[in-house]
Amino acid sequence: MTSQSSATRRPSHGNVGSAFAKELFGRPAERKLKATLDKGLDRVEAVLSEQVQYADKVAQVTTTYLLGAGGKRLRPMLVLLSAQLGPKSDSEGVLTAAAATEITHLASLYHDDVMDDATLRRGVTAAHLRWTNSMAILAGDLLFARASQMFSHLGAEAIRLQATVFERLVLGQMHETIGPAEGEDRIDHYLRVLADKTGSLIGAAAEYGVLLSGAPEAYRQPLATFGEGIGTAFQIVDDVIDLSPSSDKTGKLAGTDLRAGVETLPVLLLERRALAGDEKAADLLERIRTRVAGTAPGSQDASFAREESRGSSDPAEVDAIITELREHEVSQETLEAAETHVRHALEALDPLPSGVVKAALQEFADRLINRDF
Repeated sequence: MTSQSSATRRPSHGNVGSAFAKELFGRPAERKLKATLDKGLDRVEAVLSEQVQYADKVAQVTTTYLLGAGGKRLRPMLVLLSAQLGPKSDSEGVLTAAAATEITHLASLYHDDVMDDATLRRGVTAAHLRWTNSMAILAGDLLFARASQMFSHLGAEAIRLQATVFERLVLGQMHETIGPAEGEDRIDHYLRVLADKTGSLIGAAAEYGVLLSGAPEAYRQPLATFGEGIGTAFQIVDDVIDLSPSSDKTGKLAGTDLRAGVETLPVLLLERRALAGDEKAADLLERIRTRVAGTAPGSQDASFAREESRGSSDPAEVDAIITELREHEVSQETLEAAETHVRHALEALDPLPSGVVKAALQEFADRLINRDF
């Protein structure tokens, strides 16, 4: 496929605040851990507010824009949780890493929204539409710089890990932009993009907790593998959630990605069936590409748009096609792919000692993929 037909997938982040993290653990055996994590998240919020401060008024307004819009705080939560495996779980280094990881994530959102020409982020107008593309990019750059400053106080290994993640974030965006190489499997390419753009930072979050809490070195790679696996699964599940008719739960119109011409995993799986000779899959795929793609506001001028495809002028037809995809076997197959990633992620935790922290990590993974549709 050419770069024009490649999927444009940006990380998903709902505007639900840190309540997602704070409500994770409710069983009696986890109450003490939950209280510790709640306290830690409150401290992280204070660090975030302190660190995202600039003397320049324009810089201050733009960089705090998305921070003030909320977010799940999944990455800080995972730093704090994995840090419970070490004796210095409440150290300033752990808190700094948790906040710097979230700032890195925030920076990537500014850049992603420019690349994807997004209209909304966390329930507010995307920064590049509120200001300009250049201002949004510069705001992201400022946040990346601030995160790097924070990591610079945590030692050479923390800096190395941050640089590695930054490299993968950029490579993931590059690979997404240019599309699969000739002969490359589109599904493999898509999953690699998800691993780089989302999985890498979540994996690093888990790894930072181990690194900065004094936990055994042997736990670092298992936690990194775990984090990257659940991060990738998180994005895969969002491909099905995007098809949900419950806009009050998802915060967006059903089939937002399809309407914008984004070919996520259900569509790629449909394409694979069509190429194998499944005529019904081929028919649905053709209708998605010619009747649904291009129906999102502003999407007709996007680089992926086919000249012959401007979408349907009948909203009922578009809704019916989205419903048909949601009820197709490929949607269940997509969820099974997410479950496979989570299963492998949980297997990576085998070297960890049994106990409340390991159980909480397992529940963390379960909550990430078992969300409302």
